Amino acid sequence: MNKRETVLSLAHGSDPLPYVPAAFFLHFGPAYHAAAPAIARHLEYFQATGMDLVKIQYEQGVPSAPLIERPEDWFKVPVVDRSWFEPTIRTVEGLVKAAKREAVVIVTLYSPFMWAKHLADVPTLTRHLEENPEAVQQGLEIIVANILQLVRGCQAAGVDGFYASTQGGEAGRFGGHTDFFERYLKPADLAVWDAFKDGPFNVLHVCDYDRPYDDYTPFLDYPGHLVNCALHVGARDLTPGEAATMFKRPFMGGLERKGTLATGSVAEVKVEAERALAALPERALLAADCTVPAETPWDNLRAAIETAHEYRR
Repeated sequence: MNKRETVLSLAHGSDPLPYVPAAFFLHFGPAYHAAAPAIARHLEYFQATGMDLVKIQYEQGVPSAPLIERPEDWFKVPVVDRSWFEPTIRTVEGLVKAAKREAVVIVTLYSPFMWAKHLADVPTLTRHLEENPEAVQQGLEIIVANILQLVRGCQAAGVDGFYASTQGGEAGRFGGHTDFFERYLKPADLAVWDAFKDGPFNVLHVCDYDRPYDDYTPFLDYPGHLVNCALHVGARDLTPGEAATMFKRPFMGGLERKGTLATGSVAEVKVEAERALAALPERALLAADCTVPAETPWDNLRAAIETAHEYRR
């Protein structure tokens, strides 16, 4: 199997894999956010680390708009068509052409809530949901429609799927309003997922970049061929096997993004990777729990990936 066949087998097959696939993701500098420089940098990183899939970072931002201050402002969320996403779509086309025969190619996709945070801070969003949830829902529907323009453009460019991040269900996110995620944000998430859930390869990323989770239950019915999440949930530490069993799909992760992977020596990374690999289920993909810091040495990432490829139980 080549890298593409191995990763697709992990998602769809049941036979033993020839090796443990691995991948880590980071953001590149502003000079590499679009067009030929973005394509070249993603390929350079893919080849230098030896990772098993190509994940295209979304760096285009959200449509510019005045800061939302009143609930009624959510009705004015800008509407965009596919042409607005051309810088990202052209990057996707180039990387699909260059890498798809060798590897699965996916695109980072941020959730409607993560887009909404660029238009209003979370305390303002919380207040608006209290005062006029219908207005916020209308804004979220516009955001969903905008994201779907990106999704369809990437699909037309030949992408295999998406690394779809969700936030909003973290511990204490909306204070005492524990139902806001289920009532307003999860339906928006799933409306986006409906457009690509049947594709070849998608990753559900339960993102703890802002804050941790007390409970993963709200996400267990999300689609996705693999799940990528932190293993610290409330007062409990999950094993990778427990996470895979909980989500009923292969686990992607095992290493902490800000730990030895980012700050240790190559030798220390190899030891840490061995420890993580020993804890992974038989069918898993070694990765970090989220995007690793941009300054993480590529040599460290390559060391972890080589350790995964050479690992034998």
